[in-house]
Amino acid sequence: MPEIPDISKTERWVVDNTLKERYGREIPLELADAEIRLNPSDREVSSCPVLYWQVDDCNFIVFKTGDRRYRCQFFYRGFQQYGTGVHEYDDLTECVVSLLQAQADHVAKERGDL
Repeated sequence: MPEIPDISKTERWVVDNTLKERYGREIPLELADAEIRLNPSDREVSSCPVLYWQVDDCNFIVFKTGDRRYRCQFFYRGFQQYGTGVHEYDDLTECVVSLLQAQADHVAKERGDL
């Protein structure tokens, strides 16, 4: 299995600007690593670079699973994890925008707006 490249300055810039557009302010991003199964049938986990941020009581994470391959989720507590319904994206902007929309839809549904 080839090593997954680190998150580039360009990828970080894409996420920074998307978050500024969504929230109207700068959101601190953290770089980290996570161990996940790249395929459901994998017995071993692979280390992936991630971008993490938090807004209010919600945590967001984007996993880089390969060259131009991304997964995402948001969560409130460990047992309250949500995704977009798309297993993997090949476009980072689409991944982040879909994640933010899924979370906004979740909040609206919880409030009874949807």
